[in-house]
Amino acid sequence: MVANISISQLHQKVERIDKLREEVNMTKVETLGWKEGMDLFAAENETALSQLSLTEGQLRGMEEKSSIQAKKIEELEARLASELAKAKSEAEKAKAEAETIVVVYQDDVEAAQVQEREASETAQTLAHWIAELAKCQSRRETLKEFHARGFDLTDEIIKAREHEADVGALASSDDNDDAESKSRSESGRGGGDLDGEEAASGEN
Repeated sequence: MVANISISQLHQKVERIDKLREEVNMTKVETLGWKEGMDLFAAENETALSQLSLTEGQLRGMEEKSSIQAKKIEELEARLASELAKAKSEAEKAKAEAETIVVVYQDDVEAAQVQEREASETAQTLAHWIAELAKCQSRRETLKEFHARGFDLTDEIIKAREHEADVGALASSDDNDDAESKSRSESGRGGGDLDGEEAASGEN
């Protein structure tokens, strides 16, 4: 009886030991699973940290590039503002010069128009007095012809010659000095003729 109890207890202990071993084995398996999971997590964490570090490096590089680009943009904007100011100044200068040239040109045109009008008026006046001189010469020649035929027209011829001299002076210019000289020489020759004609008239 006692032996049977002892054997029964021993079986129970063996069964308990087996159960404990199973529990230990299961715990070991679970522990091993947890360890593998932790190792995997650690590896993933390490990979994530490595990627994060790489990403941070890339981010810092992008920030540096962005800073450099921002500086370049500021420099370009400054240069652009300077060039715009320079171009504006040159444009204003060119505009002022153009306005000055236009004013000078207008003054020159107005002066040329005035000179043209004066030259036209002078030419018209000169033509008028030349025509008057031709009339006076023709009248004097006519009077001389009548005087040569015996008519006493001495006073009329003298007056005609004086009038012709006045008109000739008005008709003279720098461009017709030769014509004026010729006219005066003809007038001088006419005076000689008049003296002869006056003498002949006196004799008559």
